[in-house]
Amino acid sequence: MVRMSVLADALKTLNNAEKAGKRQVLIRPCSKVIVKYLQVMQKHGYIGEFEIVDDHRSGKVVIDLIGRINKCGVISPRFDLKLGQIEQWTSNLLPSRQFGYIVMTTSLGIMDHEEARRKSTGGKILGFFY
Repeated sequence: MVRMSVLADALKTLNNAEKAGKRQVLIRPCSKVIVKYLQVMQKHGYIGEFEIVDDHRSGKVVIDLIGRINKCGVISPRFDLKLGQIEQWTSNLLPSRQFGYIVMTTSLGIMDHEEARRKSTGGKILGFFY
């Protein structure tokens, strides 16, 4: 079976391991986008430490789970997000205004929607987690 989206595969694996109550999860293959996405999740305290294992192929990531993820997913296709549209997308995707984040890729790097609003930049939507 051909992998269509490495990021979607990784987030689905993360979601399933969280639902099963696992403490750690192994994600392969690894990409720069996955690592940046995980850094955003780690910054907000949704996952613990993660370690990148370099097996001279595509790489692996071992993530420590702390049981805070309710759902994480990818938005495909990667829709354009203007600064004014961020509010509409958050109300559509996230359960409430208090928690949850939309991850987007901007010209300033991969960040969550609140940081993008602070830096007043738009971009393309990658996914969400809460």
